[in-house]
Amino acid sequence: MIPDLSNASWFKSSHSNNGGECVEVSASLPSAVPVRDSKNPDGPALMFTPEGFAAFVLGVKRGAFAATV
Repeated sequence: MIPDLSNASWFKSSHSNNGGECVEVSASLPSAVPVRDSKNPDGPALMFTPEGFAAFVLGVKRGAFAATV
């Protein structure tokens, strides 16, 4: 079942600096964390479990996804 996100409240990270390359997250659903591309707000959203999203955020904070040049 696809949840209705038409009335979801979305927010960007305070670290986004409004550079245009951001993702938005919604805390509107109790059992899922939808994430979307801020440049395409009418496009699809990825759905994560709350636990999966928390693990992803922890990984980001620990540098697990840092780009190497």
